[in-house]
Amino acid sequence: MKTIGLIGGMSWESSVEYYRIINEEVKKRLGGLHSAKCLLHSVDFAEVERYQVRGEWEKAGELLGDVALSLEKGGAEFIIICTNTMHKVIEYIEAKINIPILHIAEATANQIKKSNISTVGLLGTKFTMEQDFYKSRIELNGIRVLVPNHSERDIVHKVIYDELCLGNIQQSSRDYYKNVIKSLVDEGAEGIILGCTEIGLLVKQEDSEVPLFDTTVIHAIESVNTALE
Repeated sequence: MKTIGLIGGMSWESSVEYYRIINEEVKKRLGGLHSAKCLLHSVDFAEVERYQVRGEWEKAGELLGDVALSLEKGGAEFIIICTNTMHKVIEYIEAKINIPILHIAEATANQIKKSNISTVGLLGTKFTMEQDFYKSRIELNGIRVLVPNHSERDIVHKVIYDELCLGNIQQSSRDYYKNVIKSLVDEGAEGIILGCTEIGLLVKQEDSEVPLFDTTVIHAIESVNTALE
């Protein structure tokens, strides 16, 4: 079994889910008292969020690159970044280490292709929904990506930072997300990417008439696949 290096804390609410899913999956596959071999470095999200707001992505990349290097030195054999948004700085991280990073968007695209879906809606932070660093990875797999309109993106983003990252789950926000999902389906989405690792805390499959692709679950399980290869 390979040792997984997790860069977490963005936010820790979803990092908890990564740790739980990874260990449950290893236990399910290997049985008995088996659990995952992993190292978790949890950062202070307030520092990372300040870099995001200021557009200081290089500083954020340098910070996470140092974290990845510490995980490599600690014995990690590959890295997972436990957040969608911070894959924007993956090049800075890769430049500092000699072990691979398992990209969340590529793992998600592979899962979508298995479902024979050609058009998906994407929910996430404004950075993820509006910039190309994430969408382009999905689109390179021949999958069309739809995003909510401008005002919807603002509210989807606000719910993530002001509620979900703080562990605050509100029914009113769930209802709003359900309406956004319906709008994307009406535009032609055959599935929805939950492209922020906290959204799965709020929205479940029963909230959508089309398949949901929870990136936290997909990424965590793909890390187990890699660890057990």
